[in-house]
Amino acid sequence: MAHLKLKGLRKSYGEVETLHGIDLEIQDGEFVVFVGPSGCGKSTLLRCIAGLEEITAGELWIGEQQVNEVPPAKRGIAMVFQSYALYPHMSVAENMAFGLRLAGFTKDAMKAAVTRAAQILQIEHLLARKPKALSGGQRQRVAIGRAIVRKPGVFLFDEPLSNLDAALRVQMRVELSRLHRELQTTMIYVTHDQVEAMTLANRIVVLSAGRIEQVGTPMELYHKPVNRFVAGFIGSPKMNFIDGVLHDGGHVRLKDGTCVTVQADTSKLATGAKVTLGVRPEHIVATGTRTEEAVKAFVQLAEHLGDTTYLHVTVGDSPEPLTVRTDPENPLNTGDTAWLTFPPQRCFLFDEQGHTLP
Repeated sequence: MAHLKLKGLRKSYGEVETLHGIDLEIQDGEFVVFVGPSGCGKSTLLRCIAGLEEITAGELWIGEQQVNEVPPAKRGIAMVFQSYALYPHMSVAENMAFGLRLAGFTKDAMKAAVTRAAQILQIEHLLARKPKALSGGQRQRVAIGRAIVRKPGVFLFDEPLSNLDAALRVQMRVELSRLHRELQTTMIYVTHDQVEAMTLANRIVVLSAGRIEQVGTPMELYHKPVNRFVAGFIGSPKMNFIDGVLHDGGHVRLKDGTCVTVQADTSKLATGAKVTLGVRPEHIVATGTRTEEAVKAFVQLAEHLGDTTYLHVTVGDSPEPLTVRTDPENPLNTGDTAWLTFPPQRCFLFDEQGHTLP
């Protein structure tokens, strides 16, 4: 295992800076996920840790060693890529042992390492097969096994499940979680899929435009996002946002004139200040009956999925629909008028700069 520390890490390509002073500590044995939209710098940051990209400025420490100038092979890391990169003419066992053979391991040592990794990944019965005879999930296990045999201090995963179908992604998430518990090794995982981040991580690092927006446990980010970006990125379906103005203490007036009560500290804002109300789909109550503080909405589409129903609704003249996750027995359907209420304790409020009001 290894402890990582990043101090003011920057990466530039010519005059274009893609990482803007990253400060981060990752503890021994943690499973940390870098998450963010395409182009946010998460894969670049991972490649800097791996040594595949040169660090422009700042420091990278693995354990007690600063490794800015240390070549990738000597950093004690192993990387699993999005593409499996298996040699088609080699068997599974030969693919897994290839790196060890280049490092001069004996046949007995290679066999022992491959057998151990195969047992951990439950692929002992596949060792004699060629990659073409494997499914996508099996190929990904082999790629992970190739990393395990090296016994690295840090595993790096760069969107390893993006080539798999939905069912296999779920299965492999379970496998990766089990693998981390068994190996107790530091793992850093890059994904754009916040569901993967929420289900796998001990801590999540949310990145945007080359900067860290927030670091925390999955539930910390869900319940206490520091800004609108994090609030909108964490959660599926994403949080709904409704523009409004501060009416008076604890109330927000929406464009349709409805006043909504919130439990946020608005003492630093003046009455009439522009704010954004945030509420997650699972916290909106939608009925066909008008109640106090209810917001009138039109159901554009009702998606009945069996275990839940999603209502896509519009409020007033707003072009941006809201998503409501509701009980499958909810009678509301496409074309109906709905009345929405937002529990005050479940509402978020953001100022004009996008910061969360406590």
